[in-house]
Parts: sequence; C-alpha cells; structure tokens
Amino acid sequence: MSRGDLLSIHPLELKFPFALRKQISCSLQLSNKTDNYVAFKVKTTNPKKYCVRPNAGVVLPRSTSDVIVTMQAQKEAPPDMNCRDKFLLQSVKVNDGITAKDITSELFNKEAGHVVEECKLKVVYLSPPQPPSPVHEGSEEGSSPRGSVSDNGHVNAAEFSTAAKAFNEQLEAQDLSPETRTRITKLTEEKKSALQQCNKIRHELELLKSEGNKSGGGVSFMFVIIIGLLGIFMGYMMKKS
Repeated sequence: MSRGDLLSIHPLELKFPFALRKQISCSLQLSNKTDNYVAFKVKTTNPKKYCVRPNAGVVLPRSTSDVIVTMQAQKEAPPDMNCRDKFLLQSVKVNDGITAKDITSELFNKEAGHVVEECKLKVVYLSPPQPPSPVHEGSEEGSSPRGSVSDNGHVNAAEFSTAAKAFNEQLEAQDLSPETRTRITKLTEEKKSALQQCNKIRHELELLKSEGNKSGGGVSFMFVIIIGLLGIFMGYMMKKS
C-alpha cells in the first residue's frame, strides 16, 4: 500500500496469473485519506496491451474507488516470465463537486503549479500451476496373460498367444513341479481355445443380427438360443478358470 498523502493504493504490484490467449484482469483499490475530492489518472508504458477502466476519475472524501486493469490475450509468454511494463498513477486535489467529465490533462501538469502525487506500479506475471505428471501403469510381473480387447469388443487371439508364450517362459524359469507346470499350461491352452470360440460365436451373432435387421422380422428363435448357449459356455469357462 502506498504512503501518499492523498490516496492509499493497494496493491502496488499488478499481478496477472499468466495464461496464453486469454484476457486476464486484476484490480486496484484507491482510498481517499483526505476530506477533499481527489482526481486520479492511470498511465502505462504499454497502452495497447492493457485496458484500464476507469483510467481517470474522482475519489470522494474518505471513500474508495476500484480500478480494473485488463491485459489483452497474449500469443506467447515473455522470457523467464519477466515483464517490464509499468503503470503510473497520478493524483491531485480538486474542487468539491467535480466529476470525471471535468478531468483534463492540465489538472496533472506540475508545471502549471498543481501538486501532483505519483505512484509507480510494477507488473508481475504469476506462473500457472503445473499439472501433476501422469503415471503410466505397467504390467505387473508374474501376472497371468490376458487377451487384449479391440475397439469392437473382439478378443485379439494373436496377442493372447504372445502373452501366453511369455507367461510359459516365466513358469519355466520358476521352481515349479512338473505337475503344476502341466496343469497351468493346460489351463492356458483351454482359455485360448475358449476365447477363439467366443470370437466365433460373437461373429455368428453379428451375422444373425444383421440378417434380422434386413428382414425386419425382429430377433429369431435361433438367435435367442445361441445367446443362451454363449452365456452357459462363458459361465462354465469362468468357473473352470
């Protein structure tokens, strides 16, 4: 806050949370510490970059007035987020009853004998908060192989085979009994076969659905039976696994 005799100005730094291609605003509060009318005017070294509303006005005795400073959208950030722009706020006592329409540049002319107080304001850019870096989930060591699912819901048997092969290699490297290895290998092969059968049945269901839509007859009795068989088959395989 400034220590001038006429106006208290807060803050003395215009802080803008910098963001590209976005207008950003901050406010100044001017408090009249006197029993007189005080006129003010705001100047900047970069008038094309900032919009000040109001850029001139009158603060009534023992009252406050707010000034909004808006920075236009910027296409690039300055080096090291340092800004050299500055503002100058001038204030002067005026006659009672004066309004903003009566303010002229002559009021702030020191050479004309007017006592003008001046306060320089710096511009500070605040860096935006950095988002947390994403954590990539890796495959857990020793996890069982799973067939990948494509965008249309079909299980990719080729990728499942690759995963199964890698899983078998891990089993061979571990100290397991021959019976355990045989059992696990058998279950893996059965799971692979079940996935292939699921893909085949799903493909047949899609064909039946397509034919039903073309004929306009709705869902056929055979289609209902195949859905039931598919449910029984999947339940059996899940229990066995």
